[in-house]
Amino acid sequence: MDEKNFLAVQFEASRAHLQRVAFRMLGSREAAEDAVQEAWFKVSRADTADVDNLGGWLTTVVSRVCLDMLRSRRARREDALGPAVLEPAIGEDDSAYPERETLLADQVGMALMVVLQTLPPAERVAFVLHDMFDLPFDDIATIVDRSPEAARQLASRARRRVGGGAAAVRPDIERQRVVVQAFLRAARGGDMQGLLAVLAPDVVFHADAAAQKSGSRPELRGAEAVAANFHGRAQAARPALVDGVLGLAVAIDDGPVFVVLRLSLRSGRITAIEAVADPERLSGFEIEVLDELPIAEA
Repeated sequence: MDEKNFLAVQFEASRAHLQRVAFRMLGSREAAEDAVQEAWFKVSRADTADVDNLGGWLTTVVSRVCLDMLRSRRARREDALGPAVLEPAIGEDDSAYPERETLLADQVGMALMVVLQTLPPAERVAFVLHDMFDLPFDDIATIVDRSPEAARQLASRARRRVGGGAAAVRPDIERQRVVVQAFLRAARGGDMQGLLAVLAPDVVFHADAAAQKSGSRPELRGAEAVAANFHGRAQAARPALVDGVLGLAVAIDDGPVFVVLRLSLRSGRITAIEAVADPERLSGFEIEVLDELPIAEA
């Protein structure tokens, strides 16, 4: 049997497992099948002479395809699949993975699949590969293009979010965006009363050491102090999801994000703002800049 035929046989033998991996990441049988097929196109053209662990390598290829698909989905501003369209797990015959698949059947119900779809792409991939398929963080790091420690942090954040099951589903981002957009309009326009309207009376602002070097105050407390700090500023800030949580990202034109403002909101007001400019911390964030909401007509 020549190398290509051998590879095709091994890929077919692994197909069910690869579809399970893709399904956990993408949440759709059709998308999982597309990902596995795309992986085969890549695998069939690759040189496998130096591949020692073929099964692990195939999982890596499929995972990278899934990560690209998740990022493309977000780039197109597509909504994640909702609970009405979630599908049963792929593979009726799980005899090849009895203990793992029994565990997954218990853990990955509809609520958890909904939660998984709210996670940022790299976080979701790290969690699925490590917690569901036991892939080492050294291998995951090469897939998500992070250090092993950063990959571990991605999985840890995902684990905290999915730990509460359905209760961990992402909050109403669109409702919060109205508050954040009002904050931006007031800050850019120098509207002090508008800022005070969206800041909690006891709001706290913190800046990391890198942000302080750029001129940020280390800490501010109270709505008036924080409002004065942002009065006439935030011109380059844009609403963004930072690890799946609404915040602000600051970049010049189409350049890289150099400051993130992590926000805490409660009862329609901003209760805390953390300015993060440390490059190492920024590299560990999954950042999705959002379109700004249109300004309502008066």
